[in-house]
Amino acid sequence: MKSGFVSIVGRPNTGKSTLLNTILGSHIAIVSDIAGTTRNNIQGIYNDEDCQIVFTDTPGIHKPKDKLGKYLNRQSYDVLRDNDLVMFVVDASVGIGKGDLFIIEALKNTEAPVFLILNKIDKLDDAGILNAIKEYKDLYNFMEIVPISAKKNDNVRRLINIVKKYLTDDIIYYDDGRITNTSINFMVGELVREKILNLTTDEVPHSITCVTTHYQDKGDIIDIYVDIIIDRDSLKKIIIGKQGTMLKNIGTMARRDIEVLLGKKVYLELFVKTIKHWRAKEKYLQELGFKDFE
Repeated sequence: MKSGFVSIVGRPNTGKSTLLNTILGSHIAIVSDIAGTTRNNIQGIYNDEDCQIVFTDTPGIHKPKDKLGKYLNRQSYDVLRDNDLVMFVVDASVGIGKGDLFIIEALKNTEAPVFLILNKIDKLDDAGILNAIKEYKDLYNFMEIVPISAKKNDNVRRLINIVKKYLTDDIIYYDDGRITNTSINFMVGELVREKILNLTTDEVPHSITCVTTHYQDKGDIIDIYVDIIIDRDSLKKIIIGKQGTMLKNIGTMARRDIEVLLGKKVYLELFVKTIKHWRAKEKYLQELGFKDFE
């Protein structure tokens, strides 16, 4: 049985997390239309009868504005060095951007083979797909160019079969049945954050993070508390909503997904707390789970 590590990189909002979820058939990486949704390297473990592939979903590489942004970029650059294969995911429906060119320059420092993954082809006709291939093919020596639609699960099976041809390890790194390296507490907090991203306005998403502070399995039900951390008090009204309706909707939607994840009934309590400028302060970032600053 072959195995290997594959990193998924690209600029924000190209569908990297959607691709990982589609490959695994499970919702382990949160998804929204907000650029910069992913903030941590998340491993997804794909198993079938002849291989184990450990995919790493990374934060979108971008121009950082604070300590958090620098941390996220470093996570993405680290996997370029440490994996056996790199999948560079682009949004084929919008053409090449400055961010794509920036990442292509970074790819020149990796020795691993690089695939170009042209995502969102469901928005293009055949001529558009061919034009997208022509735009990118001479910019880098891609080992493979694979058009897909992660959202529609189009051509993803073929992508997996191509990846298998490049696997060189004979070691099984994770027990069969495990699909991610992330903790339950982390996944719970991320599911809450996903609902906030999808329900609130543009000014909110980058100002929040969510931390699971209490998790108690009582047998027939699991008690969970999650802190929603914001960077200014003015956002409380938005997240809580009129008479608490927004916070209730966030909790209801998150609880449903958490119950699917855990396979049990869940009692979910949400708390909104302000930590001013948390994204710029190393102390708070470390307390909130962002580690390894330089």
